[in-house]
Amino acid sequence: MSFDTMSPTPRRGFLGRLAGAAVALGVAGVAPLRLMAEPAAPQRGQDVEDWPGTLRGKHRQVFDAVSPNDGFALLFAHVFLMTNSQASKIPEHDLNGVIVLRHEAAPLALTDAVWKKYALGEAVKATDPATKAPAVRNPYYHARPGDLPILDASIEKLQARGVKFGVCNVALTILSGTRAAAAGVSPDQAKTEWMAALIPGVTVLPSGVWGVNRAQEHGCSYCYAG
Repeated sequence: MSFDTMSPTPRRGFLGRLAGAAVALGVAGVAPLRLMAEPAAPQRGQDVEDWPGTLRGKHRQVFDAVSPNDGFALLFAHVFLMTNSQASKIPEHDLNGVIVLRHEAAPLALTDAVWKKYALGEAVKATDPATKAPAVRNPYYHARPGDLPILDASIEKLQARGVKFGVCNVALTILSGTRAAAAGVSPDQAKTEWMAALIPGVTVLPSGVWGVNRAQEHGCSYCYAG
C-alpha cells in the first residue's frame, strides 16, 4: 500500500465531498467553507468537553435522534425512566437519560418563534397534532394535550427530570442556512437567530455524532431514536 492511500484526505478533496453531501441533503446554498469556519459549539456556562457532565446514575442511556419522528426520542427517554423506576424499583435520580438532537431533529432544540418564522415544520416534516398541518411551533417543548401521547415526555418535563439534551452545531448551521431565504434573511442572520432561540439548558455540540460518542464514553448505552 502506498503512502498516498494512507495519507489524510487532501483539504480540497474533503471540501468537495462536503459540498457534494450538502447538495445531497438539499443544502447546496450553504458554502462548505462557511461550515468549516463555524466556531466550536457555543455554550451556556459549560465547557463542551465536559458534556454531558458527571453522570452518577446506575443506568445511563443516550437516545440518538435524527428526525422529529413524532417526538419518539422523548417518549423513549420517558419510558427508560418510567420502566426502570416501576419495574426495577430504581428512583429516577439514579438514572441518566441523554438525548442528542442531530440532522433533522435539530429544530426540536428551538423555541416557537423560529419554528414559525422559518417554517420548520414544513422543512423537517413535523406536523402539529392540533392542526394536522406543518407545525409553526415546537410541539415537543411546552407540549399541550394531544401533542404527545404522554405529556411527561415533553422536553421541559424531561429536563426537569434530569434528562440532558445536546444539539448538533453542524445541523443548526446547515438547516439555518437553507431556511434563510424563505425567511428573507442572510444565512449568518438566520444562524444568529437560531442560536438566540435555543431552549434553555440545551447544549450546542460540535456535531451530533461527537455528542453520541461522548455520551457513550461517559458510560451511556446507545438507543437509536429515529
